[in-house]
Amino acid sequence: MLDSAITSKGQTTLPKRVREALGVVPGDRVRYIILDHEVRLVPVRPLSGLFGTLRHEGPPVTLQDMDRAVAQGAAGE
Repeated sequence: MLDSAITSKGQTTLPKRVREALGVVPGDRVRYIILDHEVRLVPVRPLSGLFGTLRHEGPPVTLQDMDRAVAQGAAGE
C-alpha cells in the first residue's frame, strides 16, 4: 500500500510506483473516476496517440463500402 500527503492547496505527489504503473510522466494528465466511495485514477491519452494503430492491408475503402458493410452486419448477412 502506498500513501501520500495532501497539501494545504489540496495537492499531492503520486508515488513513483504509481506513476510507473500508470505510465505517466511530468506534463501528462490523469482523470479521477469516483465510484461507490472509491476513486480510480486513470491516465488521459490523447486520440492522436491512436493514429496508425489500425492497419488495413488492402485497397482503400470508400464510405459507401463502409455503409454497405454496416448495413449487411445489422441485417445479419
